[in-house]
Amino acid sequence: MLVSAARAEVHPNALFSDNAVLQSGTTVPIWGTATREGEAVSVQFQGQTVSTLVKDGKWAVKLASLPPGGPVTMTIKGDNTVTIRNVLVGEVWVCSGQSNMERQLGPRPPQQLIFNWEQEQAEANYPQIRHFGVAQKSADQPQAEVSGSWVVCSPETVRNFTAVGYFFGRDLHKALKTPVGLIHSSIGGTVAEAWTRRDALEKVPELKADILDKQEKAIADYPSTLTKFKAEEPQLLAKCEADTAQAKVAGKPLPRKPQPPADPSTSRNRPCGLYNAMIAPLQPYAIRGAIWYQGESNSGRAKQYRTLFPTMIANWRDAWGEGEFPFLFVQIAPHKGMCPEIREAQLLTWQHTPNTAMAVLADCGDANDIHPTHKQPVGARLALAARALAYHEPVEYSGPVFEAMKVEGNAAVLSFTHAESGLTAKDSPLKGFAIAGADKKFVDAAAEIKGNAVVVTGSNVANPVAVRYGWANVPDVNLFNKEGLPATPFRTDVE
Repeated sequence: MLVSAARAEVHPNALFSDNAVLQSGTTVPIWGTATREGEAVSVQFQGQTVSTLVKDGKWAVKLASLPPGGPVTMTIKGDNTVTIRNVLVGEVWVCSGQSNMERQLGPRPPQQLIFNWEQEQAEANYPQIRHFGVAQKSADQPQAEVSGSWVVCSPETVRNFTAVGYFFGRDLHKALKTPVGLIHSSIGGTVAEAWTRRDALEKVPELKADILDKQEKAIADYPSTLTKFKAEEPQLLAKCEADTAQAKVAGKPLPRKPQPPADPSTSRNRPCGLYNAMIAPLQPYAIRGAIWYQGESNSGRAKQYRTLFPTMIANWRDAWGEGEFPFLFVQIAPHKGMCPEIREAQLLTWQHTPNTAMAVLADCGDANDIHPTHKQPVGARLALAARALAYHEPVEYSGPVFEAMKVEGNAAVLSFTHAESGLTAKDSPLKGFAIAGADKKFVDAAAEIKGNAVVVTGSNVANPVAVRYGWANVPDVNLFNKEGLPATPFRTDVE
């Protein structure tokens, strides 16, 4: 981006910089700041010229719907001239969440390497894919400015892209033959309420009480909590030293040194903080939709997530003002620390929130690593969902989803959606099912595919009332549809 004066008076938002991708097929807001009140500002792009006047140090215009293509140069004129080069028009997606979205393609110790990353990097010659990495920060109030830059995808740059976002963008680019822009805004270890606007949480009594009110109490209690820790610190340190000595002798892991309590008012994970600093300043950049990989940090509050997650989605949609844009998310993969209830909360969100889709990872988790290394299927399944929801292609984008159960004698007969082409058991007889009678004592069940249904029976269960599939932290399951997509874990006895 070239500026004609050393101290330019007109500044576009950082999202409008060299190598940017603008959304095609819709009006495109362009905005920024200026130092002279009333200054005339014009934006020239793809044969359009739109103008406005600076008010309260800000300016904003809207370009009419743009056809895909490029590269094109954008010129912004006020008292100075700003030239933005190598701009493409195509499909723009926000990529957000926690560490599984943050995880970059290239090496990142101490995490395991992304599967086949070296070959993926070597083949990543896609100049029409661009990546904007949002600087990681939090704030107490919604911010107007964002820090970051657009980077052209190449074997030299792709190692720093979000891996999930890259595989999603690559598959989308190949399918649509159009430029793809990825706005990557994620931080590992973060909770959904940190990515949600305050007034959205305040409107839901459950969330206000359980999140905002508890945060206020934690802030009020912090001085006394810190004082208590300091008073107890000598004893805690002495105990830690003794425990450390014993652990060394026994060859066991060493205990952590006592740490003072964190200040909840400055925690990066505080409610609304990441939304304010990393989502609000992206609005109203024109986008096609969002992909989301998060939930691990909320797994201990799975029932609350049933309300929190849809609230966050509705908040984003309301704030962007683009209607119910496609919101595609990843179901948490099998892992020893991830309860089945969090996957159920995600499933319920999909089933009750319009224009959403869920990529199931029942077949590619890692019991001992919360960051599965196979990110290619994640991107591929999200791209299928985008092609179906955002671009209305006649493609199957989901594995089988439980629809209904009927009892026939001692058998539970299960029907599924997203199974029109048929069901299949991958690699071995069908497994992963449990069945219960009126006593609600679940036992391993025999399951058989019959047409587009699954018939489930259990020894000593004469009158079944409920069936569960993959209902474990690390489910061992193999039900797929003929398109090769895995069924989501479920239970018929949803609470």
